[in-house]
Order: sequence, then C-alpha cells, then structure tokens
Amino acid sequence: MPHLFDSFTLRGVTLRNRIGVSPMCQYSSEDGRATDWHLVHLGARAVGGAGLIICEATAVEPRGRITPGDAGLWCDDQVETLARINRFLRSHGAVAAIQLAHAGRKASTARPWEGGGRVPASAGGWTPVAPSPVPFHPDDPPPHELTAAELAELQGAFVTAARRALAAGYEWLELHAAHGYLMHSFHSPLSNRRTDAYGGSFENRTRFTLETTRAVRRVWPERLPLAVRLSCTDWYDGGWTLEESVELARRLRDEGVDLIDCSSGGGTPHARVPAGAGFQVPLAEAVRRDAGIATAAVGLITEPMQADEIVRNGRADLVLLGRAALRNPHWPRDAARALGATAACPPPVQYARAYA
Repeated sequence: MPHLFDSFTLRGVTLRNRIGVSPMCQYSSEDGRATDWHLVHLGARAVGGAGLIICEATAVEPRGRITPGDAGLWCDDQVETLARINRFLRSHGAVAAIQLAHAGRKASTARPWEGGGRVPASAGGWTPVAPSPVPFHPDDPPPHELTAAELAELQGAFVTAARRALAAGYEWLELHAAHGYLMHSFHSPLSNRRTDAYGGSFENRTRFTLETTRAVRRVWPERLPLAVRLSCTDWYDGGWTLEESVELARRLRDEGVDLIDCSSGGGTPHARVPAGAGFQVPLAEAVRRDAGIATAAVGLITEPMQADEIVRNGRADLVLLGRAALRNPHWPRDAARALGATAACPPPVQYARAYA
C-alpha cells in the first residue's frame, strides 16, 4: 500500500488518507456567505477522494477580507451555508476544515479577474490594518497601525469565529499566519517596525500569533486538531527565516497546535522565490524534524509518486494540493490507480461504471 493512502490521526480526528485540499480563495462569497459555488467546488473534491478539505481563508471581520468576495465568519448568519457544505463533505468521507484569516495590509483589493489592484474607499474599499504603517506595494497608501486595544479586539474576533466554525461543523481548524497577511506581517521585520511589546525581538514579533493561538485553543475542543499555516521564509534578506519558523513551531506546539502547514513567501513583492516542483517540501521536512510537530507540505506537488515519496520518507505527514486539485478534483482517485492502490480510494457508487 502506498504511504499516501495511510490513514492519519490527530487528536480525535482520523483522515482516510494523507491527501488534503489546500485552502484556495474562490472570491465568490456574498457578504462573506458561501454560495452554491462553494458547495460544488468543495463537494467535488470530497467526492474525488481527498481526506481533508480546507475551506478557503475566511475573514474574522469585514476588513480582514482580501477582496469583497472573500468568505467570512464574523456574524452568525454566515454559519448555515457552511454547515450545509460540511454535511455534504462528511457524507462523502472527508474531514471538513477551515482556515481563519485576516488579510491585514493586503486587504481591500479587487478580485484577480478584476485586476487585483487596491479598491479605494470611493469604490467600496476600506482602510487595511497592519502592525506598522508600511504598505505592501510602495505606491499604496499606508495601512492603519493597530493599537494594543485593537489587537485585543482582533484576537476576540478570532475566538468568536472559531466558535462559529465549531457550530458550522468543522472538525479541523487552521489559523493563517502566512503569505503577508496579518499574523505573518507581525513576524517579519520587513513589515513590523513596532517598538512596543509586539515589535522588535523575535518574542515580540511572534506575540500576536501566540496569544491568538492560545485564546483560540481555549475555545476549540481538545478532541479537535488545531493547525497553523506559516510562511516559513520570506525568501528575502532581512526577512523572516526558516530558523525562526522552527522556533515558532516549537512554541505553537506547546500552545496546543497539532500541525504546521508549511508554505512560504507573500510578505514582500521583492521575494526571490526558487519555485519548482515541491520547492517547499524541505521547509516542511525541517519543521517536522527540528520542531517535533506534524507538518503538511504544499506547493507544486503534482504527481502521485512525488506525493507518496514525501509521506513515505517522513518529509511531511500530509500533502496538500492546490492547483492540482483545481485542475482535477479526482486527483486522489487517479493517484490511487497510478500507485496500484485502487482499493484504497474507491469511487462513489454513482461513478462506479467509469472505473469498471
């Protein structure tokens, strides 16, 4: 049996295999509420055989959206549309997960197919917030520098969103601390110029993430896994490093985090990213080995043998698919056939004739 199709248990949750669908923004929500697009998009990946389905970055407050079309969990009426989706995912054997997020200084942009540029207040945009008034793009207006009181309010928003996620039926929660969004922007010296308790030293720059994680873990049931997505390096001199990610992962582990979702970059438009097949896998391998915590590998993982090797050789515990899953919702089942493990990922009865 290929290792890719081993089950995987964290706390009280068991995945049927080591394949997950990475949280990928669809920019198709209406006032933060999921639509039928999300039901079909996420549901198809569950039918396709993935063990874990992570709902896209979901904002904990309206100004935490990347675009006006982002998902949200800042009010109770956003729960039921997600609960409907999760009931479907469970009925097809997948574990439903959600990534709670705040876009920070990268908020208030147009959807990618609408140009992706900054949306001004005159066109329905809002003022982004950040640890320091340093814009992501030099020609953007500076974001609002968050006060200590506002940081406490934001931590409360993450806690309340976690409670709503539980009410919606999620069994796996991930906090987004990557890609230049709010938590990551505290980590990196490129975006954090504060001189108070949330800036300067490593301990101060990671304080917001650790405090928020601690608060969320208190309300997220002990039986359910908690993960954090990290940008493990900024790929830029003077930025956040892999060594810092390993140390932060150790501290997150001690706060009750069960897995680190290892990504990279996104904190500066000037990053020198060595993109290529599986280029982020060494990050997941290093965090797993040196921090003593389970990891997920993500980024240009496209082939079944490549994915199986990552798990088989202990480089990561899970493989998360992004664009490969967008192109082919049945990637897990096709991988099982390619690896000679068809019985490990049987099709739903409605599709059985396609595999006869």
